[in-house]
Amino acid sequence: MSFADLGLSDELLRAVTEAGYSDPTPVQKQAIPSVLMMRDLIAIAQTGTGKTAAFVLPMIDVLGHGRTRAMMPRSLILEPTRELAAQVAENFEKYGKYHKLSMALLIGGVQMGDQVKALEKGVDVLIATPGRLMDLFERGKILLTGCNLLVIDEADRMLDMGFIPDIENICTKLPANRQTLLFSATMPPPIKKLADKFLSNPKTIEVARPATTNTNIAQFLVETETRKKREVLRGLLRTEEVNTAIIFCNRKTTVRELATSLKRHRFLAGEIHGDMDQPSRLKELDRFKSGEINILVASDVAARGLDVKGVSHVFNFDAPWHPDDYVHRIGRTGRAGATGRAFTFVTKDDAEAIENIEKLTGQKIERIKPAQDDAGAGAPPSAEPRDDRPRRRARSDDQPKSARKSEDRTQNPRGKKATRPSPAASKADTMPDEGWNGPVPAFLSFGIE
Repeated sequence: MSFADLGLSDELLRAVTEAGYSDPTPVQKQAIPSVLMMRDLIAIAQTGTGKTAAFVLPMIDVLGHGRTRAMMPRSLILEPTRELAAQVAENFEKYGKYHKLSMALLIGGVQMGDQVKALEKGVDVLIATPGRLMDLFERGKILLTGCNLLVIDEADRMLDMGFIPDIENICTKLPANRQTLLFSATMPPPIKKLADKFLSNPKTIEVARPATTNTNIAQFLVETETRKKREVLRGLLRTEEVNTAIIFCNRKTTVRELATSLKRHRFLAGEIHGDMDQPSRLKELDRFKSGEINILVASDVAARGLDVKGVSHVFNFDAPWHPDDYVHRIGRTGRAGATGRAFTFVTKDDAEAIENIEKLTGQKIERIKPAQDDAGAGAPPSAEPRDDRPRRRARSDDQPKSARKSEDRTQNPRGKKATRPSPAASKADTMPDEGWNGPVPAFLSFGIE
């Protein structure tokens, strides 16, 4: 089956062909005809299955006829994050270039002025996050009574972020006879309740078992210790054939610290997390997409909806707290039929989290021994050189005792008691460029234990 068999217009088919697509994905095959027939729809589809185009393409044709009115958008797409909203807007621009549709993007972190001006002119498509939409609605800057098509995207993520009350509030302000499309990777009870309340006789499609992972992604658990995570990560980055990689952390502070550490070790790394303003986040994403950097360290703000072609690897620096997040994180690779590799670092404290992930996905994940941070043998030709800054050398069991004492004195010339590295950072990441290079005073006759 081709896109031409789905009933799309010639102008739309031309745009799809120019974008490099010829055959629809399973979710597109099932969803597009139903949307064109103006039916309500529930689509359960995992990330990376092409579900964005499954509603964007038919919406462009549905909205191809009609006229806009000031402050009254004709359709509304609700997204949980700014990044997802911006990505959907890019899809409309790409596929709708031969249609004369107007569009507005309502997201937080940017000035309201331009958004209000766009609404005052009238828009065919309004793409918004719930918070900014409700803010403008309460200010009297937008009316929803003319909106006849509603899309609720990433509904389970909306639930995780606490947006369901806002979604229900928004739905009550829309016309009762509208068309509603709901897309979700999973269907927990609150989402099922939402669908039963606001959708009318919907068609339900499911292209994969809820919360299953893409079979094109090779998954591995890397057993390590918290204090060794950075070294293990650098070893994998240097020995794996990494094209582009996203590294996920549970905390924003970890994102910042890890990105700084990777840059110090000469990796082309950037960061994205919730404390950054929207222009800074978009700038980092643009750098990643353009290839200026090939490693993006991110919090879960980027776990859903980021559609970057060619992501070869995903690294879970921290095992995700919620098993659903694991599915969405690793779904950043292995997209559109490509293969990918996902590595999750696990410590003894992560046993319960990994058990929940394997229970949810219904598969046992292979465990492997960690790679070492060694830029020599086994590293691909493109690997960056090893950082040569001084650091404490590991003891060897076959090293003479006298040699070990001499080395210990050299590393700690003042005889201070050595401290263990912090779990949050290795010594190699915090040690300054200067070290002790002088002779060992004779009165120092003790070493580090």
